[in-house]
Amino acid sequence: MYLDSAKKQEIFAKYGKSNTDTGSAEAQIALFSYRISHLTEHLKSNHKDYNTERSLKMLVGKRRRLLDYLIEKDINRYRTIIKELGIRK
Repeated sequence: MYLDSAKKQEIFAKYGKSNTDTGSAEAQIALFSYRISHLTEHLKSNHKDYNTERSLKMLVGKRRRLLDYLIEKDINRYRTIIKELGIRK
């Protein structure tokens, strides 16, 4: 499986406050970004997989809503997570 519990804990430790911090916006955005990149690679080779395409669109929407929340809450946290993940130019 591409996303096991060890990989999740690694992502949460790097972007969250600790490896058990699963609820912070930064940790969730980082997890969604990892899943989005995996699904994007899957769709490059399986372009007719419409269920995965729908799941990808839903994940992008969730990440967008969390990023919008983070902009309103604290612009500096938004800028740091964007820079660390390389989402924007």
